[in-house]
Amino acid sequence: MPQFAANLSLMYTELPFLERFAAAARDGFAAVECQFPYAFAPAELAARLADNGLAMVLLNAPPSGMDRAAMAMAWEQQARGTAALPGREAEFRRGVQEALEYADALGCPRIHVLSGMVPAGVERESLKGLCVDNLRWAAALAGQSGREILIEPINLRDMPRYFLNRQDHAHELLDAAQMDNLKVQMDLYHCQIVEGDVASKLRRYLPTGRVSHLQVAGVPERQEPDRGELHYPYLFDLIDSLGYAGWVGCEYRPAAGTSEGLGGLERTQSGH
Repeated sequence: MPQFAANLSLMYTELPFLERFAAAARDGFAAVECQFPYAFAPAELAARLADNGLAMVLLNAPPSGMDRAAMAMAWEQQARGTAALPGREAEFRRGVQEALEYADALGCPRIHVLSGMVPAGVERESLKGLCVDNLRWAAALAGQSGREILIEPINLRDMPRYFLNRQDHAHELLDAAQMDNLKVQMDLYHCQIVEGDVASKLRRYLPTGRVSHLQVAGVPERQEPDRGELHYPYLFDLIDSLGYAGWVGCEYRPAAGTSEGLGGLERTQSGH
């Protein structure tokens, strides 16, 4: 059965952020991920990981901002990344540098970078070269400390005009960048909404070794994986059969209390 990481940005939101580490550990998680840790000092987060015997396996680079205070507020201010945005190269690089500082302090091997929203009147294809250049730069820098840069296709219902939506688009960017530590973060929730045929996508892309992280949630409400139209017992068995040894992030919004809803995750593992 896959190994699961709790997403502390969406799970345990009934608790203050710094208390979510202990809650995840009490519920049996060995690993966590988070979206944007920039409101907290790296040393403070590292202490929470150590105190609870947890590994941080994924974090996001900031969606915008040139300093930590701006980075911490950027998501709430509707920033959605800069990797594909003209004129934002310096901001993108500063964000990657900050994310790598956090990754170093937390022992986190993977950083997801957000591409941004396609500006009105601009064709997506015209931004591809800029995005590839930015990703190549980020991967080169991350490679110096043995870390990976990840990109994630995100559905247009949740994030209208987002630059990267499809699995094939993500792998095209990897083909163009030609960096071994540039990988794909494959969220099965987003994949189902945008293109469906999730099992075939897993069969196609997991054997390439270029998918470094998976995420799951029920579709369409983004709640526990035992809810909705995806049959996760089958998908988890398939993931195992394909030899995937990475983490599966539980990036879902619990319907009514995180710990209470974990029985649903257990049911997806047992097939009942």
